[in-house]
Amino acid sequence: MPTTAPQTTDELYQALQENDRRPYGRTRTLTAEELVDAAEQFDEPVPLVHALLELQEAYTYGSEPRKSPVVFARLLTLFDEQPDVFDDRLRHLLFWRFKWVANALRQLPEIPLASLRQWLTEMRDRYEKAGLGLQPYYGQAYQLASHLGEDTTLAYELWAGRTRTRLSDCEACETCERALHHLTAGDDARALATWEPVLAGKESCQEEPSRSVSYALLPLLRTGDADRARALHLAGYRGCRRNPSMSAEVGRHLEFCALTGNEARGLELLAENRNLFDEVASPLDQLHFLTGVEVLLQRVELLGHGGLPAAGYAGRTWTASGLCAEVRGRADDLAARFDARNGTTAHTDRRRARLDRAPLLDALELTLRTRTLDEVTPAAPAAPPADRTAPAAVPDALPELVLRARELEEQGHPDAKACWARLRTLVAARDYSHPDDPAVGPLVRLRADLLAEEAGRAGENDEFAEAAALFEEAAALYDDAGVPQHAALARASALLATAEIPAADAQTESAVPDQAGRGAEATADALTSAHAAMVRLHEETPGLAPYQEARLLRLRVTALALRLQNSGREEHVAPVLAEADLLHAFATRHDIPGQISGALLLRASTFAISGDLPAAITGIDALLDRLRAHGPAWHLPRTLGLRGRIQLGLREPEAAYADLTEGLRRAADWPVDAIDTARLHGDLAEACMHLGRPDEALRHLTRSAELELRRGSRTDAFCTYSNAARLSLDLGRVEDCIALLDSLLAEPDVAAGELDDRLVAQLRLTRARALHAGEDLKAATAEFVALAAESAGWDDDPGSHAMIAAETAVLLGESGDFDRAREAADQALAAHARDPRIELLSNCLRELGRLQAQRQGPDGLAAALAYLADAGRIADEARATGYEPHGRDLDTALAYEYGRVNAYAGAYDDALAALEKALALLGEPGQGDERAGEWAECVRLAAVVEGIYLERTAPALSRLDPAIARLTALGHTEETEALTSLAARLRDED
Repeated sequence: MPTTAPQTTDELYQALQENDRRPYGRTRTLTAEELVDAAEQFDEPVPLVHALLELQEAYTYGSEPRKSPVVFARLLTLFDEQPDVFDDRLRHLLFWRFKWVANALRQLPEIPLASLRQWLTEMRDRYEKAGLGLQPYYGQAYQLASHLGEDTTLAYELWAGRTRTRLSDCEACETCERALHHLTAGDDARALATWEPVLAGKESCQEEPSRSVSYALLPLLRTGDADRARALHLAGYRGCRRNPSMSAEVGRHLEFCALTGNEARGLELLAENRNLFDEVASPLDQLHFLTGVEVLLQRVELLGHGGLPAAGYAGRTWTASGLCAEVRGRADDLAARFDARNGTTAHTDRRRARLDRAPLLDALELTLRTRTLDEVTPAAPAAPPADRTAPAAVPDALPELVLRARELEEQGHPDAKACWARLRTLVAARDYSHPDDPAVGPLVRLRADLLAEEAGRAGENDEFAEAAALFEEAAALYDDAGVPQHAALARASALLATAEIPAADAQTESAVPDQAGRGAEATADALTSAHAAMVRLHEETPGLAPYQEARLLRLRVTALALRLQNSGREEHVAPVLAEADLLHAFATRHDIPGQISGALLLRASTFAISGDLPAAITGIDALLDRLRAHGPAWHLPRTLGLRGRIQLGLREPEAAYADLTEGLRRAADWPVDAIDTARLHGDLAEACMHLGRPDEALRHLTRSAELELRRGSRTDAFCTYSNAARLSLDLGRVEDCIALLDSLLAEPDVAAGELDDRLVAQLRLTRARALHAGEDLKAATAEFVALAAESAGWDDDPGSHAMIAAETAVLLGESGDFDRAREAADQALAAHARDPRIELLSNCLRELGRLQAQRQGPDGLAAALAYLADAGRIADEARATGYEPHGRDLDTALAYEYGRVNAYAGAYDDALAALEKALALLGEPGQGDERAGEWAECVRLAAVVEGIYLERTAPALSRLDPAIARLTALGHTEETEALTSLAARLRDED
């Protein structure tokens, strides 16, 4: 909103222009109201007319139909009193908006039907008096008949059979109305054929194609075109989300989710559009939106998930069932009010038809993040498959349950998790009574067990500080319970978790190499100290049972293995192998299969980390033979996963794919939280990329991320999802990328600012790039500008700010906002001075120069040349530092851009000189020269400047003909096409 009221009409017009660039909503509407107040202070009526027109538009597209007719009445009075004030443009706008008022009145059930008909009569009389064609009037008459539920045959013919006029609705809107007429008649195929120009993007307007898309989704499913329905849902939803004036369209997208097995996505979209419950002032739009909401919620209820949380009216917390009942009551009332006004049952009947629709598909994968209602429900402990030979049942009796949990924990069996989960619930109950059983032991022992199990889960999620604290607490309780051997195990586990804290801290600081390096060094030192402390603890703890001693040995070798993993030092290899051999010998002597397997796996991992991949494979193969013969079977998925990763290191993606696929198959035999299935999916994604199967890789990445999310590893999950988003963008699946990122950015912890801000920035950056790729320049630019402002404060990472500011500058240039583009480019240059991004900045500056010269011609030449001068200084910097670009040679690319910029500005002699320089720098191409395309383009542009603009046909042909011959002789036939075409044109014109 303006800080001060405009003091002159020029200031008023400027404020109106600025407001016109704002999105529709309360800010724009309130500003428009203030500008009308300001316009009334001037004696001139024209500024007031402009202000009133802006205000009516804000009301119309801000979903406030009650206010739009009031504003129009003022405009009509001004027109009647001072018709000369309205020039041709203002007069056109006035008569155009008769239709807006007709539409607004239909949306208000309190407006009598007689008033609606009276307004149409007024519109007809005004049009006839002004000598205007009546097709727009008949269009409104048809829409009223359709709204009332009358027979529309005659009304449709009177409208559709007439010739369009300058005041007719746009082609896209009329196409939608014709298609809806056929849809109402039950002819899906004809409706879709009519819609095709809009759905294909050939016709569009303010509301189209979003409106048409929302209606076309179900007909597409009914006619068997589910793939197109999916694609249009992604693009169409983005065009209407959170928009109060398109709440009906949002409702139809919710309905589409409900009828395609995507109820979980529907709930996600409902949460994203929670504002529509309170911001939609149109009763008719409310009715359509709420009906779509009810279709979704009643489906959620039917599937047995009525207790799930659902986003609804502000002021209270809703479940799906509770919100469904509330919505049903409100929507029923609205439908009844419209039917009472209209004297028909049309709205109740249409609403009932939507609510009675059966699902059209059991499951349609709408997004890369496909989830079921079960997956958004808090997960219960997974029940193991019944056909396993290994023990799986959770005993009912408490003593047996405690003893079973401890037995399985000793074995490292995955089913222990289910037993501990059941025990945790029982012990937390207010009426819990601990059994008086010597075999079970005291309650303090059981509480220590539960704390140790909780600590283990925290460590699996990389929450090392919490894990360490819980292990220490468990150790103290074990001491109280009189079991010092268990206390020693807990303290050893605490030592390991504490040593891993620096690694976790370094991971969050990975954007700064020095800090990351110091973190790795600190972790290695901490692990060395932890190992020494574990050895002392082992020596000082008498009475250890064999399984306990084996666990201590396993913790010791794990500490050394992690040290090697962090340091990568050759001298750290032998100690790991020595400790692994010690564990293997002990476990073999006492026949502890899980620890035998663990020792062999650690040996193989050590060989892999040290670079001896053949030895690692040999060890893994021996371990797999043992596991298949003797078990434990639950170690197979992890071992196969390691073998797959080693095969990737050996550049054997087919073998890796086979191992990882088998690992996933084996993992399905065990509870989902017992095996690192997310890692298997992630490694399979890498194998798929090596095999040229990017779409399959994308599926594995998203599955890996969702498993990490459900396990609680949110940072890992979002990193994986970020990779998936970038891959989908690389594959050209722009709408998939945007939908995925929209879903992630709407997660509660992201919205609350609880996730790492740099990771969120990466997600937003990928989304901005996807918006740009999807040609939504306005949204992309807004996001880039916001990111550039935020990244300006990243003092520890100026290089990332340089990258973001450079991309922002280019988008601003593409938008024609060259003042702000220059500001962003200067920010990028300043950040580049601190952390060089040579190639990135050179590309940015050359592109900005081209854009400014192309858009502004001679007027933009000075600014364009200034960009190229900056790029020249960066090229000088590259030469001075010995920088080798990954793409084009910077000097050659700069010379070519000087040629283009000068050509756009009409400085043809300078352009030709620059292109000659570029050709000299390139040199003539040779056999297999990758620069042949670049050389051919330089020749082409030089010939255009010389032959067309400077009208020197003969020299231009003398340039082209030898180039064509040379390229042809070298086999570069594709590169000759443009040159041959240009030569033919020059000869024809000559």
